[in-house]
Amino acid sequence: RQRIQKSLSTMGAGGSSLLFVLILFSYFKQRKNNRLLSEKNSQIQAEQDRSEGLLLNILPAKVADELKQYGTAQAHKYDDVSVLFTDFKNFTQIAEQLTAEELVAELDYCFKAFDSIIDKYGLEKIKTIGDAYMCAGGIPLKSTSHPYDAVRAGLEMQEFMNRTNEKRREKGLQEWGLRVGIHTGPVVAGVVGKKKFAYDIWGSSVNIASRMES
Repeated sequence: RQRIQKSLSTMGAGGSSLLFVLILFSYFKQRKNNRLLSEKNSQIQAEQDRSEGLLLNILPAKVADELKQYGTAQAHKYDDVSVLFTDFKNFTQIAEQLTAEELVAELDYCFKAFDSIIDKYGLEKIKTIGDAYMCAGGIPLKSTSHPYDAVRAGLEMQEFMNRTNEKRREKGLQEWGLRVGIHTGPVVAGVVGKKKFAYDIWGSSVNIASRMES
């Protein structure tokens, strides 16, 4: 009886130890799985944030939300929008004197500055076409100050180019003259295409702003 009791005690102790090892193994395995899952979720969230950032670089936030929710964005008519155009004087002749890398670097430098300026005044960038830069105020969110904002932005763009040209003169480089045109009136705005989405505006107000600039 004593031998049997001793054997049972030994078996019980061994079983408890084995059970403890199994529980410990299961705990660390679950902990590892939770860590891997957390890392994967962080990666997915980072990719989602990156995609969201890229989408907001292409479309206004309001339009991007509509596109994500419904798969399409409706066109809208706005009765009061300020359209601003810029381009550079004698750009074709300037471009012929620069390498491809120099030309793109110069445009990138100017357009990044323009982006910061229009953000400051709450304007929406529409697109660039070659050396032309186009933005608008009062879309997609309506505003009562957009004519004033567009004019202030245009003046600040000219001030930026004046400072840039001073530095270019000191280096003996050719100056870049900037033309700015603004017109306020009705436009139609919307997203066109199913690839490489583009938010654009149309109407006589756009054409008049372009003529004002030229």
